[in-house]
Amino acid sequence: MHTSNSDTPPVFGPAAGPALRPFGVAWFLVAATGQAAFIWMILAHYGRKTLAADYAGWNDKPLIKGYIPGDDSGNTMFAVHVLLAAVVTLGGLLQLVPALRRRAPALHRWNGRVFFVAAIVTATGGLWLTWVRQTYLSVISGVAVSVNAVLILGLAAWAWRAAVRRDVAAHRRWALRAFLVVNGVWFLRVGIMAWALASGGLGMNDRLSGPADVVLQFGAYLIPLAVLELYLRAGERGARRARFAAAGVMVLATLITAIGVVGATLFMWGPYMT
Repeated sequence: MHTSNSDTPPVFGPAAGPALRPFGVAWFLVAATGQAAFIWMILAHYGRKTLAADYAGWNDKPLIKGYIPGDDSGNTMFAVHVLLAAVVTLGGLLQLVPALRRRAPALHRWNGRVFFVAAIVTATGGLWLTWVRQTYLSVISGVAVSVNAVLILGLAAWAWRAAVRRDVAAHRRWALRAFLVVNGVWFLRVGIMAWALASGGLGMNDRLSGPADVVLQFGAYLIPLAVLELYLRAGERGARRARFAAAGVMVLATLITAIGVVGATLFMWGPYMT
């Protein structure tokens, strides 16, 4: 990502407006905590077993298709995909740390390049795993993952283009959109747990094809994008009523994210973090 002179992360920086900035900070802190737990799980489970050449051990954690004996290409692609998920998640978080951008602009730029390259590889690998390896529980689930991958590729390209043109304001916005869709997998886990804890699993099934499952899978990236647009537009030029609405949405988003992070950490990631 292109460096700037701002001392605040763009998601709650000047573009958001001072009135909305605390709500952005609150959401970011909750999300960063949940993403740190996600990274920890990936490294503790998949990373450790990969380093030990215990590829069959990937399957200790429930997977649609993890390690399959004899499927060298599929196993390799799976390993690259899941390990790069840790890279892209950590890289995205670091891009929002103001001290990194302010004190180490060169590192900020190089980390941005790594983030975008890893995101592109992860997205294309996800498409391959979905349709070539047929790693999906239902067709609608495969379609949702594919739309997410296409959005990652498109938004990453627009963010990169704006950076090359040195249009910092446009780059920030496209990079934030890319950050959200790259984390679609994380948002899905958090959303599933938030909904399951709140509703007892209403509208969900084990093939991710129930009505709630469909909303959660597409909503995992479309809803964060919509919230971001509301947040940025209200902060930039919104009337007082619009800022109040955006603040309310951010409070709700923070609460839902917190519930989902707690649930995912306890039930999805926690058992594989040691």
